[in-house]
Amino acid sequence: MTNLPAELKYAKTHEWVRVHGENATVGITDHAQHELTDVVFVELPAVGRQVKSGEACAVVESVKTASDVYAPVSGQIVEVNRAVADNPALVNSEPYGGGWFYKIKLSNPAELNDLLSPESYQAQIGQ
Repeated sequence: MTNLPAELKYAKTHEWVRVHGENATVGITDHAQHELTDVVFVELPAVGRQVKSGEACAVVESVKTASDVYAPVSGQIVEVNRAVADNPALVNSEPYGGGWFYKIKLSNPAELNDLLSPESYQAQIGQ
């Protein structure tokens, strides 16, 4: 069983959210990166873009497949992780650290209540 960071919230589509004030950092879970295998490319959203919860806003490509990354919450993209664009392997090596994708200014913080707890996410992925 993987120990998921307790301070994070999780989307059913395998994104994680770390809230800090009115902003949140978003990445993909360790489970997702493991399923993808070696990540070779990350396409990040444009800073300033408005996204709605559930909207595809980034792409991650591995040697196996390409997958959309969905916005787990609605808001405006305020920062992207250029380091992960330059070194996509960070998604594999540091999914909850240096491998984050973007930061979003929350437009509807109540949407956080729709996300999963670590325990619920672990149950979803069968661990």
